[in-house]
Amino acid sequence: MTNHDNPRTEQTSSGVFHIRPRLVLGSASPRRLELLAQIGIVPDAILPADIDETPHRQEDARNYTRRMAREKAAALATKAEGAILCADTSVTAGRRILGKPADADEARSFLRLLSGRRHRVLTAVALAHAGRLHERLVETTIRLRPLSPAEIEDYVHSGEWQGKAGGYGIQGRAGGFVAWIQGSYTGVVGLPLAETATLLAHVGIRESNP
Repeated sequence: MTNHDNPRTEQTSSGVFHIRPRLVLGSASPRRLELLAQIGIVPDAILPADIDETPHRQEDARNYTRRMAREKAAALATKAEGAILCADTSVTAGRRILGKPADADEARSFLRLLSGRRHRVLTAVALAHAGRLHERLVETTIRLRPLSPAEIEDYVHSGEWQGKAGGYGIQGRAGGFVAWIQGSYTGVVGLPLAETATLLAHVGIRESNP
């Protein structure tokens, strides 16, 4: 074990001791922190990545989402020690990437676009550790039921769209808009837990002992 890993010794629920690297969550999202807690993972530090999130010209959604997660992890790997966990979520309607709305008007336009139709939610997870990058991309298909202008307006006034790719959060009031889903619910929230748990276990990070 190299010094830069800054290993930590923990006791599992079965009483077995193991050494794991320090975990840094590269996101300020409270949802990702809560999702990690669901699988018994508590980061040692939270360090949001500050990168340019502008899509490249002609860049498709899958490549864009993967690139964002990779670039976040790469940016933080030069600043922090241990295992760096980053993720990025994109909502796509056709070939259009719907990021976080800049304002209420854009949130309205996103919801009008998604109303009554299927769209994809892509979440890429990148784990940088010991000079290597481990990645997963999870794709989920969702169909929203048709939304009335009053429902869209009420949702926009709730403010829940802020900071949410596509202009809605499935874990909140917009959960009532979802008519059908195929894929990872936790991936739509922001961190696909099955895939993330597998990546973390690969570098020795598992459920913490309470």
